Amino acid sequence: MTGIGAVSPNGIGREKFWAATKNGESGVKPITRFDASKYPVRIAGEVTGFDELAWVSEKERQHVSRCVPLGLAAATEALADAGVEPARMSREELRSIGVLVGSGGGSQDFTEEQYRLYYTGREKQCSVYTVPTSTIGTLASEISMRFGFRGQSHIVSTGCTSSIDAISYAVRQIQWGEKPWMLAGGVDAPIAELILRGFLVMRILNSQKNEEPKRASRPFSKDRGGFVLGEGAWFFVLEEYEHAVARGAHIYGEITGYASTCEAFHRVRLEECGEEPAYTMELAMKDAGIAPEAVGYINYHGTATELNDRIETRATRLAFGKHADRVPGSSLKSMIGHPQGACGAAAIAATLLAMRDGIVPPTINLEQADPECDLDYVPNVARALSFEHALVNCIAFGSKNSAMVLRRMS
Repeated sequence: MTGIGAVSPNGIGREKFWAATKNGESGVKPITRFDASKYPVRIAGEVTGFDELAWVSEKERQHVSRCVPLGLAAATEALADAGVEPARMSREELRSIGVLVGSGGGSQDFTEEQYRLYYTGREKQCSVYTVPTSTIGTLASEISMRFGFRGQSHIVSTGCTSSIDAISYAVRQIQWGEKPWMLAGGVDAPIAELILRGFLVMRILNSQKNEEPKRASRPFSKDRGGFVLGEGAWFFVLEEYEHAVARGAHIYGEITGYASTCEAFHRVRLEECGEEPAYTMELAMKDAGIAPEAVGYINYHGTATELNDRIETRATRLAFGKHADRVPGSSLKSMIGHPQGACGAAAIAATLLAMRDGIVPPTINLEQADPECDLDYVPNVARALSFEHALVNCIAFGSKNSAMVLRRMS
């Protein structure tokens, strides 16, 4: 992994995102995208201060979702960080780069707006691109078209595991010799009125901290009240090792293991035993060729829902055995909310930067631990720590589990 780009609720740009994350700064704030005053939840991990028109023209913005400017900004930063200049590449070189994007909802916010226009008598304002933009696969095409990349242009949409799955498929393309490098990551922009209402119906959002938004996302805390909706984009340049070395690229880290399973249990609930997410973590470590004791840090899914945090803790104990008490881990969602399908990419970015600097980010707002959440979650304050291997864990609606192992490059 040779380039990182980030557009996050707690910082726009890789280094601002990382500075806020390691300092435990929350990006959760009152919703400004629409009038949320009538709803019991009025806060979200919203990216504010982001100029969409710096990435798409005013005319284009009418025809694309918010995911497009968010994704373009993060992808552009990742490419620049890796020293990739698409404008200077030949057509043949552009054919050597593929794009894989993970997104849970894709352009749902755009589609929602088209229906709103239609049903309020403004159908003439509906976009001529309502159908293609609402088709989730077009999101990857927007990234490819901006840079002229002519390799495959694919979307992976598997709920909250979307971006970690997309990045893993990019790795496989490189391993199979299909492409020497890939642009991959995740983007989601679900802060829209009908989406919020849908989550409210499910009763899984925290409605207790509207007046204290920065304290709202509380993974593993006894008084957690549900997750906070978030948005953002995190992208990476992935390369074959020899390819990166040959061009003198800086290498943040290596993806050494990945696994994904389906618990086949329920649309939204996890099975109490925690066996399948544990098995996924075990498979990822096996793929990486390491024992649990080699893992020095875990970036948890940590949604701040009563069910997820408790069962993820149980799964970690099953997968890591006695080492579970010794390995620190944290939940990035305590600071950025839950950016849905982009959360895995966000966690990977934070973990790579933690490896680089030898410091692991905290789980903020952890004031009174749930007795059933009894691991080391690096509460409230970052910790200096040098580690070689880390595991990123994701859990999704539809009984999906995905885990990835990263290794620091010395």
